[in-house]
Amino acid sequence: SGIAGTAITTDYSYDVVEWLTRRHRGRVAIDWEGFEGTDRLRFLWPLFLPLLEEEAAEDANVPYREWLRAGKPRGHSDLAWLLERLRHLPLSDVERAERFESLGLTVSWTLADYRSTRTGMRWPSRSKTRTFFQDSPLLSRRDVSLEKELSGPPLAIEKLSKREGEKVLAMTRDATALRYREYYGFTYADPSTVRRARPGRGLQIFFCGLPVSRRLPLRGGFAAFFVKNGVPAGYVEALAFLERVEIGFNVYYTFRDGESAWIFSQVLKLLNQILGVSSFSIDPYQIGHENKEALESGAFWFYRKLGFRSTDPKLRRLTEKEEEKLARNPRYRTPLATLKRLATANVLLEPLRRRSEIANGQSEWDPFHIRNLGLAVNRRMAREFGGDAERMRRAALRRVSSILGAELDRWPDPARRAFDGLALVLDLIRDLPRWTQNEKRDLLAIVRAKAGSDEVRYLRLMQRHARLRGALLRLGSRKPEEDYEQAIISDLI
Repeated sequence: SGIAGTAITTDYSYDVVEWLTRRHRGRVAIDWEGFEGTDRLRFLWPLFLPLLEEEAAEDANVPYREWLRAGKPRGHSDLAWLLERLRHLPLSDVERAERFESLGLTVSWTLADYRSTRTGMRWPSRSKTRTFFQDSPLLSRRDVSLEKELSGPPLAIEKLSKREGEKVLAMTRDATALRYREYYGFTYADPSTVRRARPGRGLQIFFCGLPVSRRLPLRGGFAAFFVKNGVPAGYVEALAFLERVEIGFNVYYTFRDGESAWIFSQVLKLLNQILGVSSFSIDPYQIGHENKEALESGAFWFYRKLGFRSTDPKLRRLTEKEEEKLARNPRYRTPLATLKRLATANVLLEPLRRRSEIANGQSEWDPFHIRNLGLAVNRRMAREFGGDAERMRRAALRRVSSILGAELDRWPDPARRAFDGLALVLDLIRDLPRWTQNEKRDLLAIVRAKAGSDEVRYLRLMQRHARLRGALLRLGSRKPEEDYEQAIISDLI
């Protein structure tokens, strides 16, 4: 896929279709030949095709394309006019995307721009980045020590101009779409946040964050894209919370035997350096849970041999048994059924943590999951607010703003939205009223930083707030029954 002179047909999201249509004008069109969801059109198209509801509401076999041809101006493609009409509807960005995606349309992208194909895509080389010629054996996984790399001299990182950032993201989005994929961190990336590192060996890593309007309520959302000698070679997704980061790392299939472990080590080094993260977590999907490709590629063992451990004690014991079998017989291969079991829990790496801080093979981050915070909020909603989300939001906002002395009427809208999301979790912290004034003041600074120009500061401030860190770690590691028992105890007190 993605070869020059071919076409790609798939169901991209609204935002990606908008991007491709603007960037590759005239080369992206609706794939009517493969479209089978005609009935879905009757809910949206009458909004901009007068009197279409006459047929759409009552008749079968409505000739929607005939209506479209009659209503669109000459010189407009079906897709371009449809997107233009959607832009004029009084809807939010999210609602507009939902309306478009509910149609179930697929689009066809004809690859006519050589620079936007897998054949011709290159990041422009400059004098600072020399072509790297491989005149010795490739670095294997055995040659890479993550602890050594993270402890070594820092990478030189430069902040790119917004204009350069836009060029990076244009290439990144094209490279992703060429492979029938799209990723949140690239689709909505903020060009003013793009940074670049050149670790050597022809590698360049481009790092980016999200604009305020697209940020997640709790985690900081980041992504990275890397090229080798200018050729796109893979991408990274990173969701950071305190000093823990969840990583999605993917080397494009063509390059998977090309020093993947060393590239991964440089990615971790970059994340540690920019974000201050030191606990690296890989989601089960990345190592094979409901992911056939990851199972067949042996993703679990790739990470395990770099030092990652399972966060599940039972799976750690299973891993040790498999390693004993491998030690006795180098030709042994872990059965697929066993790999599926090993892929049912996160794997974690904390290379800079002292061995004394990892008791019984695990650290304080092993039982943590961001999902636990969301589930705790929802259990409270069911228990105390009868399942009414809006009533709970109002209550949390009133209580937390009162405790922290936040005059929200004076806050700009982005900061208020950030407060709305964080307040739901902060309201679970039972001793919040007893925090010192300095702790409360620093907490307000964290909330404001969530809506700042760059989420990096938000993470850095969180990492320095010891009391907040401890409270969030406990809440994110708590089992449902512990959450319920704590609520009863607090009510009794």
